[in-house]
Amino acid sequence: MENESLKKELLKSLPGVDHIFTQIQKNMISNNIPRTVIIDSIRTCIEKIRLSILKNHNTLSSKDLDDSTIIYKVNTLIAKTLALNLKKTINATGVILHTNLGRSVLPEEVLKNITAVSSGYSNLELNLSTGKRGLRYSCVDDILCKLSGAEAAMVVNNNAAAVLLCLETIAKDKQVIVSRGEMVEIGGSFRIPDVMVKSGCILKEIGTTNRTHVKDYENAITDNTGLLLKVHTSNYSIVGFSLSVSLNELHSIGLKHKIPVMEDLGSGTFIDFSKYGLTKEPTISESIAAGADIVTFSGDKLLGGPQAGIIIGKKKIIDKIKENPLTRALRIDKITLSALEATLNLYRDEKKAIRSIPTLKMLLSPFSEIEKKAEMLNNLISNIKSTKLSATLLAKNSKAGGGSMPLLKLQSKCIGLKSDTLSTRKIEKFMRANNPPVIGRIEDNLFIIDLRTVKEKEIPIIAKAVKQITERI
Repeated sequence: MENESLKKELLKSLPGVDHIFTQIQKNMISNNIPRTVIIDSIRTCIEKIRLSILKNHNTLSSKDLDDSTIIYKVNTLIAKTLALNLKKTINATGVILHTNLGRSVLPEEVLKNITAVSSGYSNLELNLSTGKRGLRYSCVDDILCKLSGAEAAMVVNNNAAAVLLCLETIAKDKQVIVSRGEMVEIGGSFRIPDVMVKSGCILKEIGTTNRTHVKDYENAITDNTGLLLKVHTSNYSIVGFSLSVSLNELHSIGLKHKIPVMEDLGSGTFIDFSKYGLTKEPTISESIAAGADIVTFSGDKLLGGPQAGIIIGKKKIIDKIKENPLTRALRIDKITLSALEATLNLYRDEKKAIRSIPTLKMLLSPFSEIEKKAEMLNNLISNIKSTKLSATLLAKNSKAGGGSMPLLKLQSKCIGLKSDTLSTRKIEKFMRANNPPVIGRIEDNLFIIDLRTVKEKEIPIIAKAVKQITERI
């Protein structure tokens, strides 16, 4: 009976929604905050307290029901409600093209162009020379052809869409021949066989997982063969006893049988990374030079631009693709186009592209620069002088990520955090809850901060986040 009496007394003490709302208004806290947000937040907080009374009233005190306590909770909930879900984060994982963190970081020049184009009207589909309606692809068509050597180009919203559109246009209801070793799956369970089914093509697998010969293609061709498809295995590699048919060889087969050849590069690049001591990746221009009729690749991977699916190749085929009704459903907007054009423009000068495009800069950063950043962060953390959290300089490897260059190991310098009183998972959680969130990786029971993907201006922010952790321990 005593418990029930206490429970009823606490429930009676709960303030009303109107009362809390009046108190918030008096304190001028509600400025520029929508009334509905305030009311909803008050109701949510009071309901939580009511449920706590009903379930665990013995753990509550009169202070939990004070106006000041409830108003604090309401203000916290209001701030959380009004905060944007998509926010800037610090990538300390060492994975340059981290899909979960948005892949490519856009260059400053690109951001300026996005603002210039998007802050007003633009000639998105207006030909300024003729004054008549134009195509939105025209702003990137010429530069893509110039950089790649292709006859024509167009762009859709991502590379999966580009592959789907090309297959549906070129080979619907026809057989598409592809090597079994190239039946790739990328993130999000996107699979080449599934895309073929959706595009209305008939899949014809040839060869084995590790070896495919020219004769396998020759033997598979029929009167209903509509396309020879080559898929670059950009997110994995088969080593050892393996063999694949080159694009040059595939082009010869296509010419002989009058069948178009398409290559999906996945993560395409204009830069020959082998010149800079990295793993060789087929360049976009090499694919065109090898005779591919159509080449597709992503805009936001090794290219370093916005998410986009880029299609280049023979004008006759590109024109057919542009006429496909699916093109409208898959088209990109002015923001993406402005970002892509500005990114491509940087590639007119390879040295400038490497300096200006963050993806390229991080891939090709000298170890000495990364080491310098690691020492800066280590010194800042050392100045915190906490006995409860230790930091160690470590030599580790970074990755390209984003389904690109799977065998590439980039030498990097990292900071490893460890605490005797706090689990590594807790450290990771605290860093992730920071504003802005600091996203690292857990390795060897350490929270790893990889400096390859950290900007110099972000180093003090990370150090401050570490300090806040020491104050909580």
